[in-house]
Amino acid sequence: MSSQIRVKICGLTRPQDVVAVVKAGAAYAGFVFFGKSPRHVGPEAARELALAVPPGLARVALVVDADDAALDRIVGTVPLDMLQLHGAESPERVAAIRTRYGLPVMKAVGIAGEADLPALAEFGRVADQLLVDAKPPAGGALPGGNGLAFDWRLIAGRRWPVPWMLAGGLSAGNVAAAIRLTGARQVDVSSGVEAAPGVKDAAKIAGFVAAATL
Repeated sequence: MSSQIRVKICGLTRPQDVVAVVKAGAAYAGFVFFGKSPRHVGPEAARELALAVPPGLARVALVVDADDAALDRIVGTVPLDMLQLHGAESPERVAAIRTRYGLPVMKAVGIAGEADLPALAEFGRVADQLLVDAKPPAGGALPGGNGLAFDWRLIAGRRWPVPWMLAGGLSAGNVAAAIRLTGARQVDVSSGVEAAPGVKDAAKIAGFVAAATL
Protein backbone atom coordinates (compact mmCIF):
# COMPACT_ATOMS: atom_id res chain seq x y z
CA MET A 1 0.00 0.00 0.00
CA SER A 2 1.00 3.62 -0.34
CA SER A 3 -0.16 7.19 0.00
CA GLN A 4 -1.93 6.74 -3.34
CA ILE A 5 -4.80 5.26 -1.33
CA ARG A 6 -7.45 7.95 -0.91
CA VAL A 7 -9.64 7.95 2.19
CA LYS A 8 -13.14 9.33 2.70
CA ILE A 9 -14.40 10.00 6.21
CA CYS A 10 -18.18 10.24 6.06
CA GLY A 11 -20.76 11.58 8.47
CA LEU A 12 -18.99 14.62 9.90
CA THR A 13 -21.21 16.65 12.23
CA ARG A 14 -18.90 18.89 14.31
CA PRO A 15 -16.09 21.38 13.64
CA GLN A 16 -13.61 19.15 15.47
CA ASP A 17 -14.46 16.34 13.06
CA VAL A 18 -13.32 18.49 10.15
CA VAL A 19 -10.11 19.32 12.00
CA ALA A 20 -9.45 15.61 12.64
CA VAL A 21 -10.05 14.69 9.00
CA VAL A 22 -7.70 17.41 7.77
CA LYS A 23 -5.01 16.48 10.29
CA ALA A 24 -5.24 12.78 9.39
CA GLY A 25 -4.72 13.47 5.69
CA ALA A 26 -8.00 12.17 4.27
CA ALA A 27 -8.99 13.06 0.71
CA TYR A 28 -12.76 13.39 1.13
CA ALA A 29 -15.02 14.81 3.87
CA GLY A 30 -18.59 13.51 3.77
CA PHE A 31 -21.74 15.16 5.09
CA VAL A 32 -24.96 13.17 5.46
CA PHE A 33 -28.31 14.70 4.52
CA PHE A 34 -30.70 11.94 5.62
CA GLY A 35 -32.99 12.49 8.56
CA LYS A 36 -32.99 8.89 9.79
CA SER A 37 -29.22 8.83 10.15
CA PRO A 38 -27.51 9.70 13.46
CA ARG A 39 -25.01 11.58 11.27
CA HIS A 40 -27.61 13.84 9.63
CA VAL A 41 -26.81 17.53 9.33
CA GLY A 42 -28.97 20.28 7.89
CA PRO A 43 -27.78 22.47 5.01
CA GLU A 44 -26.98 25.47 7.22
CA ALA A 45 -24.88 23.45 9.67
CA ALA A 46 -23.19 21.64 6.82
CA ARG A 47 -22.36 24.95 5.17
CA GLU A 48 -20.39 26.06 8.21
CA LEU A 49 -18.52 22.76 8.31
CA ALA A 50 -17.84 22.77 4.57
CA LEU A 51 -16.50 26.33 4.68
CA ALA A 52 -13.88 25.14 7.19
CA VAL A 53 -12.60 22.46 4.79
CA PRO A 54 -9.31 23.56 3.19
CA PRO A 55 -8.67 23.39 -0.56
CA GLY A 56 -7.68 19.93 -1.74
CA LEU A 57 -10.08 18.08 0.56
CA ALA A 58 -13.20 17.17 -1.42
CA ARG A 59 -16.54 17.98 0.20
CA VAL A 60 -19.16 15.30 -0.47
CA ALA A 61 -22.91 15.45 0.19
CA LEU A 62 -24.54 12.07 0.83
CA VAL A 63 -28.25 12.03 -0.06
CA VAL A 64 -30.84 9.26 -0.25
CA ASP A 65 -33.46 9.44 -2.99
CA ALA A 66 -33.51 13.23 -2.69
CA ASP A 67 -35.84 15.16 -4.99
CA ASP A 68 -34.81 18.26 -6.93
CA ALA A 69 -36.18 20.61 -4.28
CA ALA A 70 -34.06 19.05 -1.55
CA LEU A 71 -30.99 18.96 -3.77
CA ASP A 72 -31.54 22.56 -4.86
CA ARG A 73 -31.45 23.63 -1.22
CA ILE A 74 -28.38 21.57 -0.36
CA VAL A 75 -26.37 22.56 -3.43
CA GLY A 76 -27.49 26.18 -3.15
CA THR A 77 -26.43 26.40 0.51
CA VAL A 78 -23.40 24.15 0.95
CA PRO A 79 -20.14 24.55 -1.01
CA LEU A 80 -19.64 21.07 -2.45
CA ASP A 81 -17.29 19.16 -4.72
CA MET A 82 -19.33 15.97 -5.21
CA LEU A 83 -22.77 14.43 -4.68
CA GLN A 84 -23.06 10.88 -3.33
CA LEU A 85 -26.34 9.13 -4.18
CA HIS A 86 -26.99 6.40 -1.62
CA GLY A 87 -30.59 5.43 -2.32
CA ALA A 88 -32.49 3.55 -5.02
CA GLU A 89 -31.77 6.16 -7.71
CA SER A 90 -32.00 4.79 -11.26
CA PRO A 91 -29.27 5.28 -13.86
CA GLU A 92 -31.53 7.85 -15.49
CA ARG A 93 -31.90 9.76 -12.24
CA VAL A 94 -28.13 9.67 -11.67
CA ALA A 95 -27.56 11.15 -15.13
CA ALA A 96 -30.21 13.81 -14.59
CA ILE A 97 -28.71 14.92 -11.27
CA ARG A 98 -25.24 15.07 -12.79
CA THR A 99 -26.54 17.28 -15.60
CA ARG A 100 -28.69 19.52 -13.40
CA TYR A 101 -26.01 20.42 -10.85
CA GLY A 102 -22.79 20.14 -12.83
CA LEU A 103 -21.10 18.32 -9.96
CA PRO A 104 -19.38 14.92 -10.09
CA VAL A 105 -21.69 12.18 -8.87
CA MET A 106 -20.76 9.05 -6.93
CA LYS A 107 -23.36 6.28 -6.90
CA ALA A 108 -23.45 3.80 -4.04
CA VAL A 109 -24.25 0.20 -4.95
CA GLY A 110 -25.01 -2.36 -2.25
CA ILE A 111 -23.40 -5.77 -2.68
CA ALA A 112 -24.47 -9.02 -1.01
CA GLY A 113 -23.83 -11.56 -3.77
CA GLU A 114 -22.93 -12.13 -7.43
CA ALA A 115 -26.37 -10.98 -8.55
CA ASP A 116 -25.63 -7.45 -7.35
CA LEU A 117 -22.47 -6.97 -9.42
CA PRO A 118 -24.01 -6.07 -12.82
CA ALA A 119 -25.41 -2.86 -11.31
CA LEU A 120 -21.85 -1.58 -10.88
CA ALA A 121 -21.21 -1.70 -14.61
CA GLU A 122 -24.62 -0.15 -15.29
CA PHE A 123 -24.07 2.80 -12.96
CA GLY A 124 -20.47 3.09 -14.09
CA ARG A 125 -21.79 4.35 -17.42
CA VAL A 126 -23.54 7.37 -15.88
CA ALA A 127 -21.72 8.18 -12.61
CA ASP A 128 -18.28 9.72 -12.15
CA GLN A 129 -17.41 7.31 -9.32
CA LEU A 130 -18.86 4.21 -7.68
CA LEU A 131 -19.13 3.41 -3.99
CA VAL A 132 -19.09 -0.37 -3.52
CA ASP A 133 -20.84 -0.92 -0.20
CA ALA A 134 -22.44 -3.75 1.75
CA LYS A 135 -26.14 -4.15 0.98
CA PRO A 136 -28.13 -3.03 4.04
CA PRO A 137 -30.17 -5.63 5.94
CA ALA A 138 -33.73 -6.19 4.75
CA GLY A 139 -36.00 -3.64 6.37
CA GLY A 140 -33.09 -1.63 7.71
CA ALA A 141 -33.60 2.08 8.23
CA LEU A 142 -30.21 3.15 6.89
CA PRO A 143 -28.89 2.48 3.37
CA GLY A 144 -25.31 2.79 4.63
CA GLY A 145 -23.28 3.47 7.74
CA ASN A 146 -24.38 0.17 9.26
CA GLY A 147 -20.88 -1.14 9.93
CA LEU A 148 -21.54 -4.21 7.81
CA ALA A 149 -19.01 -5.76 5.44
CA PHE A 150 -19.59 -7.99 2.42
CA ASP A 151 -17.50 -10.80 0.97
CA TRP A 152 -14.66 -8.84 -0.58
CA ARG A 153 -13.74 -11.81 -2.77
CA LEU A 154 -16.78 -10.94 -4.91
CA ILE A 155 -14.98 -7.91 -6.33
CA ALA A 156 -11.35 -9.04 -6.11
CA GLY A 157 -9.58 -8.09 -9.33
CA ARG A 158 -12.67 -6.56 -10.94
CA ARG A 159 -12.62 -3.17 -12.62
CA TRP A 160 -15.30 -0.74 -13.73
CA PRO A 161 -15.40 2.17 -16.20
CA VAL A 162 -14.88 4.81 -13.48
CA PRO A 163 -12.93 5.14 -10.22
CA TRP A 164 -14.49 3.30 -7.29
CA MET A 165 -14.39 3.35 -3.52
CA LEU A 166 -14.74 0.44 -1.09
CA ALA A 167 -17.08 0.83 1.90
CA GLY A 168 -18.87 -1.31 4.44
CA GLY A 169 -17.63 -2.43 7.82
CA LEU A 170 -14.15 -1.01 7.41
CA SER A 171 -11.95 -0.16 10.40
CA ALA A 172 -8.29 0.42 11.18
CA GLY A 173 -8.07 -3.29 11.95
CA ASN A 174 -9.26 -4.59 8.57
CA VAL A 175 -8.75 -1.85 5.98
CA ALA A 176 -5.25 -3.01 4.97
CA ALA A 177 -6.53 -6.52 4.29
CA ALA A 178 -9.52 -5.16 2.39
CA ILE A 179 -7.26 -3.08 0.15
CA ARG A 180 -4.94 -6.04 -0.52
CA LEU A 181 -7.80 -8.38 -1.38
CA THR A 182 -9.91 -6.05 -3.53
CA GLY A 183 -7.30 -3.81 -5.12
CA ALA A 184 -9.24 -0.74 -3.95
CA ARG A 185 -7.44 2.57 -4.32
CA GLN A 186 -10.08 4.47 -2.36
CA VAL A 187 -11.85 3.56 0.89
CA ASP A 188 -14.76 5.04 2.82
CA VAL A 189 -15.51 4.81 6.54
CA SER A 190 -18.16 6.19 8.85
CA SER A 191 -19.16 4.03 11.83
CA GLY A 192 -15.68 2.49 11.95
CA VAL A 193 -14.20 5.75 13.26
CA GLU A 194 -16.84 6.60 15.85
CA ALA A 195 -16.97 6.54 19.64
CA ALA A 196 -20.78 6.22 19.41
CA PRO A 197 -23.28 6.42 16.53
CA GLY A 198 -22.79 9.81 14.90
CA VAL A 199 -19.90 10.82 17.19
CA LYS A 200 -16.55 10.76 15.40
CA ASP A 201 -13.35 9.88 17.27
CA ALA A 202 -10.26 11.84 16.20
CA ALA A 203 -7.86 9.08 17.25
CA LYS A 204 -9.81 6.48 15.30
CA ILE A 205 -9.85 8.73 12.23
CA ALA A 206 -6.08 9.14 12.43
CA GLY A 207 -5.60 5.42 12.96
CA PHE A 208 -7.80 4.49 10.02
CA VAL A 209 -6.08 6.83 7.57
CA ALA A 210 -2.67 5.61 8.75
CA ALA A 211 -3.67 1.95 8.35
CA ALA A 212 -5.10 2.58 4.88
CA THR A 213 -2.12 4.54 3.55
CA LEU A 214 0.86 2.65 5.02
